[in-house]
Amino acid sequence: MGPVNATDPVSEIQSLLARLAHLADDGTVEEYLSNFTADAVWQSSANPATGMAAQSRVGVAEIEAGVRARRASGIQGPGTATRHVLSTVAVTASGGDEATATAYWTFYVETTSAPRLSSVGRYDDVLRREHGSWRLARRVVTMG
Repeated sequence: MGPVNATDPVSEIQSLLARLAHLADDGTVEEYLSNFTADAVWQSSANPATGMAAQSRVGVAEIEAGVRARRASGIQGPGTATRHVLSTVAVTASGGDEATATAYWTFYVETTSAPRLSSVGRYDDVLRREHGSWRLARRVVTMG
């Protein structure tokens, strides 16, 4: 596959969503957060499989606190042997600076020893182009 066409918002957004999944597993917190708008919203229903409570976080500082808490508890991040895998990604780009995307996700644990599926769900995202780059402005995470 060739390089992403910089004028194709669907390809750019699909790449952004993949990058976010990769960074959740292996990137730094700063790299991960650089893909969000300053006023981003991150909402999640409870995930009994990981012990994560329902959350609603507004703004990068609150989102950062959530990321750091999940990493501290071993739910995600470098060294946790976890993988976020996206599929059936559908992007709707209006031709302006905002778009939406829906994707199913699967979350695998123990990937270096006995990989197993831990949970599944759906991301409903709103994306915004700022200064020429697409960023995540809102993510609603639904389990199941």
